[in-house]
Amino acid sequence: MNIKHLCLLIGLGWSLCAGAQNYPNHPVKIVVPFAAGGPADNYARFLAQRLQDSLGQSFVVDNKPGAGSVIGTDLTAKSAPDGYTLLLMSNTQTVNETLIPNKPYALMRDFVGVAPINYSDLVLVVNPSKGMNSLADVIRTAKAQPGKLNYASSGPGTPYHMAGELFKSMAQIDMVHVPYKGSSGARTDVISGQVDMMFDAVTTMTEQVKAGKVKAVGSSGKTRSDVLPEVPTLNEAGVPGYEATIWLGLMAPKGTPKAVVDKLNEAVSKIASQGDVRQLWAKQGAAPLVMNPAVFEKYLQDDIAKWAGVIKSANIKLD
Repeated sequence: MNIKHLCLLIGLGWSLCAGAQNYPNHPVKIVVPFAAGGPADNYARFLAQRLQDSLGQSFVVDNKPGAGSVIGTDLTAKSAPDGYTLLLMSNTQTVNETLIPNKPYALMRDFVGVAPINYSDLVLVVNPSKGMNSLADVIRTAKAQPGKLNYASSGPGTPYHMAGELFKSMAQIDMVHVPYKGSSGARTDVISGQVDMMFDAVTTMTEQVKAGKVKAVGSSGKTRSDVLPEVPTLNEAGVPGYEATIWLGLMAPKGTPKAVVDKLNEAVSKIASQGDVRQLWAKQGAAPLVMNPAVFEKYLQDDIAKWAGVIKSANIKLD
């Protein structure tokens, strides 16, 4: 290597280090490919404020819902890989790698994992007017009248949809999927009785359960939810082995400088590890996830493989 090439490499190294030290020096956009009012949107706004406090620059949430998160995810994939456009993602994206094979992007090809945020259980809720007060009632009604019951979700491929499909497959029942453009609309129509039931995050549905607006018949974790301890898990209430969660994370377009990714990972990890944050999230039914970028990348790959197996074995297809 001659002196000229060495100088160029040294100069590039100094440039990358300076870029990371100065990052961010103007507002950062967090694209949320889901509608306002759901867990992803709520936690994106919480995280944006904490990142702003931590890094001294504005973090702005930009909701771009549609097509089961594909629209907003694709928009982010095509953004400049400079750390100023980030994706707030969930296991919707890892599911879609198998469920929607003809997307304009591939998750692990076009993105780099930045950091996970948190995870929470789901809860299956039924409108009280439907006369189903337990999971056994739901399964019994569905088997007696195949295709009559319906369940809402925030869109194809979302954790709410996949939880419903997994339930149908494991309980061996037939229900109709009613996809919405966001969880808020689905939630509203279950509460009003337009739709029979839905899986929803405990972080957003617990208040409605406690107010008696919906009947909770099962939670989706391995153990009972701390915020709904009176509600049995689906596993103990009649669907052995059932488990489903919703988790959230941040990704950036592939090519984003490693120093910037590392800086963001450190900031998000510190936020998720703060005592007041952990306590707040615990009250909402969420728990922090903390991983470095390499471990998060492996987590993403494993989740893609997990849902590919579920989708194929249960023959789950888009409606």
